[in-house]
Amino acid sequence: MARVFSGIQPSGTLHLGNYLGALQRFVQRQEVDDAYYCIVDLHALTLEISPDVLRQATLDTAALFLAAGIDPDRCVLFVQSHVAEHAQLAWLLECTASYGELLRMTQFKDKGQGREQVRSSLLTYPVLMAADVLLYDTDMVPVGDDQRQHLELARNLAERFNHRYGETFVVPEADIPEIGARIMDLQLPTKKMSKSTSSPQGLIALSDPPADIERKFRRAVTDSETEVRYDLEHKPGVSNLLEILAAATGGDPAALAPGFSSYGQLKQAAADAVIELFAPVRARYAELVADPGVVADALRKGAEKAEATAAPTLARAQRAMGLLSA
Repeated sequence: MARVFSGIQPSGTLHLGNYLGALQRFVQRQEVDDAYYCIVDLHALTLEISPDVLRQATLDTAALFLAAGIDPDRCVLFVQSHVAEHAQLAWLLECTASYGELLRMTQFKDKGQGREQVRSSLLTYPVLMAADVLLYDTDMVPVGDDQRQHLELARNLAERFNHRYGETFVVPEADIPEIGARIMDLQLPTKKMSKSTSSPQGLIALSDPPADIERKFRRAVTDSETEVRYDLEHKPGVSNLLEILAAATGGDPAALAPGFSSYGQLKQAAADAVIELFAPVRARYAELVADPGVVADALRKGAEKAEATAAPTLARAQRAMGLLSA
C-alpha cells in the first residue's frame, strides 16, 4: 500500500479541471492506498482574499471533497492550517532551498508578471508545498501536469536534506494521468482551466446548474475547420472537448473523434457527459451544506490523524538539523 498525498487550494470554486484531474483520482486512490488529502488554506494566503471568503471557501471545498466521494473513514482529509507541522517544516526546508531555484519556478514568473508588488510568500510557497508532501513520508503525489516543477523541487529538497543531514525524508514520485491531467479553458483552449485566471464562460464549476454547463459548452471556442480530430497542436479547442469527454466517460480522445460529424454534436456530448458526472456530486453537496456539522467533524478528526503522522516526521527533521528537543 503506497502513501499518497495531494491537496487543493480553497481560493475559488472547484471546477471541472479539479474534478477530472484530481478529485476523481483521489476517490480511486483512497480504496487502494494510504491516502492523505489536504485543503491547503495557507497557500491561499499568497492571494488577495478576504478572511470571510477564505473561511467559507475552505468549508465549501471540504464539502465538495466529501460530495465527490472522499470518505474520511478510508483516507485522511484535513485542513492544512490545522496541522502546525506544515509551517514548521516549511521553515526548515527554506533553510535548505536556494533563492535561485525558487526564482526559476514558472508559476512565480507567471503570477508575478506585471505586478508592482509581489508577496514574498508567492516566491516561497513551493517550499511549503514540499513540506506538505514530505511530512507524510509520501510515496506518490497525484498532480496535474502544471505541478511537475513543484514536485521536482520537493524531490530535490528531500534529496539535498538527506545528503546534508542524513536519511530523513522519503523522496516522492509524481502520478500524472495520461487523460484529464490538464483540462483547458473553454474560451482559451491553450490555457489551463483555472479558478484564478479563467473567465466565467471558460470555467465549468462543480456548482454550475446543468443549463449553464450546456450553454458554456455550446459557446466553447473551436476553430474555423469542421473536422473533429484529436490534434493538440493544431486543434486545441476540439482536442480539449475530446479530452473532457474521454475523461468523463473513461474513453480515449483520439478514438472518440471519428464518432462525431460536427463540432456542435461534440459539444453536446461533452456537456451531457459532464452534467451526468456532476449530478450525484451536486446532490450530496446540497445535503452537506444543509448540515455543516458533518463537514466540521470530518475535518477535526482528519487533523488529529494527520498530526499523528506529521509530528514524528518534523521531530526527525529537527533532530537531524541539530535543533534541541523541547
